[in-house]
Amino acid sequence: MARVLVRSVSLGSDPLEALEIPDGTTVEEHDLVTAGDVVVGGQSTVEFGVRGRNVLAGERVTFGGDIEAEGDCRLDLLDDVAGNVLVGEDAYLGERVHIAGRLMVSGDLDIGDDVDIEEGFEANGWIVIRNPVPTLVFYFIVLSQLLRLGEDEAADELAETLSGETPEDPLVIPRNATVSDDAWRVSTPAHVGSECRIHGNIRAKSIDLDADNNVFGSLRARDDIVVGSGTRIHGDVTTRNGEVRLHEGARVLGDVSCNDLVLEAGAHVDGTMRARGEMRIHRDNLPREAE
Repeated sequence: MARVLVRSVSLGSDPLEALEIPDGTTVEEHDLVTAGDVVVGGQSTVEFGVRGRNVLAGERVTFGGDIEAEGDCRLDLLDDVAGNVLVGEDAYLGERVHIAGRLMVSGDLDIGDDVDIEEGFEANGWIVIRNPVPTLVFYFIVLSQLLRLGEDEAADELAETLSGETPEDPLVIPRNATVSDDAWRVSTPAHVGSECRIHGNIRAKSIDLDADNNVFGSLRARDDIVVGSGTRIHGDVTTRNGEVRLHEGARVLGDVSCNDLVLEAGAHVDGTMRARGEMRIHRDNLPREAE
């Protein structure tokens, strides 16, 4: 049997305040792969396929490949998927979603009006139309409100109660973003966890990378850029107004241009360094928070 949903609260109404790439995220053969959830703000373009635990997308999001969700998948109004959608649990498709390939759902399927699935679909559970807000969406909304109010403890308790475990950090792509092999373009800050392998230039308001990443592209921001220990940038690092800080073992295989530049011992720049303000070298490495 099957289920179909009516439109509920849209993720498109939430601007999603930063690009968040969690630890261990990789780009593999044109797929964006992460261990946790994938949350994409409305009117964004993701030219990769996506593989994650739960996949949630706001309205008018375009995906350039397959979607593979181990858990639930929620695609909002007018989303477009260039490949197949494979869902390990339940799926919700909003009105006028288009899927160029096949939809396979192991659990229940909630589907809106005028959905176009070119190669057909299969759902092992119920298929229902115009249901209440799905549990996963309600869960996301409540968590978002708790975090906005600074109620971190309550948010942690809710996450543990509902999921039975502490969830992995989600991959968050903010509203109106473009993600491709060429560039990750957002108007918000960007944070990259540790041990990630990213293809494409990163363009953001500010950029903060943790340890041991490989970025095959350049970094460009209006404000500060921080490159963590052991991280390699295969391109230039440029900020218009901010500071660039390179931690111990960080390496830039290109030029650095900024207002102020801070180099910790063991940081290396292959190209030219240009700082309009101060250039400092810290021989005794400082904590990341310290000046």
